Amino acid sequence: MLTRVPRIAPSEITPPEVYFSRRALLTGALAVGVSSLTRPAEAAEGPPTDAAPLAYTANPRYSVSEAPNKYAEITTYNNYYEFGTDKQDPSENARSFRTRPWNVTIDGEAEVRGSFTLEDILKGQSLEERIYRFRCVEAWSLVVPWVGFPLSSLLARFKPTSRAKYVEFTTLYDPRQMPGQRFSVLDWPYVEGLRMDEAMHPLTLMVVGLYGRVLPNQDGAPLRLIVPWKYGFKSIKSIVRIRFSESQPRTAWNVAAPHEYGFYANVNPEVDHPRWSQATERRIGAPFLAARRPTLLFNGYAAEVASLYQGMDLRRYF
Repeated sequence: MLTRVPRIAPSEITPPEVYFSRRALLTGALAVGVSSLTRPAEAAEGPPTDAAPLAYTANPRYSVSEAPNKYAEITTYNNYYEFGTDKQDPSENARSFRTRPWNVTIDGEAEVRGSFTLEDILKGQSLEERIYRFRCVEAWSLVVPWVGFPLSSLLARFKPTSRAKYVEFTTLYDPRQMPGQRFSVLDWPYVEGLRMDEAMHPLTLMVVGLYGRVLPNQDGAPLRLIVPWKYGFKSIKSIVRIRFSESQPRTAWNVAAPHEYGFYANVNPEVDHPRWSQATERRIGAPFLAARRPTLLFNGYAAEVASLYQGMDLRRYF
């Protein structure tokens, strides 16, 4: 029998400032007591050598010039509630998560529908590395060297019909492997969606790797989305279903807390989260007392994507 707990309200989730202050105190205490025991590997910039390498080409056109975060920072500070609500839970609880075999169902308003293996999905795709800014609604950010392929090249293979106005994505539901799904934190499975023009934009990336190697479980293996001008919760992980629809999908966080998490979720420093400002952000890995940096409209990708929202009130459609 599975133990159930009440749904966790967004207001009960630890704000980032509190989390980081606790972590800073713990880190300081540990540094005094066990500094001599620190392993050199923990300071490594790149992935462990046992992670499978990928064949890819760098794409400077869609890469920022900022230095990427360390691999350890990207893989140990994650929002992935299927594996727990604390930031370190995914790296601890996803170790035995099985990503093979893997199937993705394609349905809805498309001429080509059915169940496809991961190998089917990847067939013919040329992988490329893009260094993207990644911004969380909790006012923290990363710079990540993702490896993947344009989502548009995948969606076009399924020949969406003229009625396809949106694309809906669904995460795997498997409480045996994903312990966070045993609790009603969200209405599982996790669902996200994009308008069709957003999904087909050349910046939107289907990701299979990180730092030139296979994507770690805690970062959404084997198949996840990255939409770099939106807050991180739009970039759904462990995708098992892609559905083309005429109507706007009901998405996980928008259903759970519509006054806090809008469907569009575009990074906008002028629209605050009800419980904290979005005007500035803290880069993970920076000194704890370092000055926060201003949040960039559309996460710095305004030149590429602002035209998608011409004439829209971005305070209403947040």
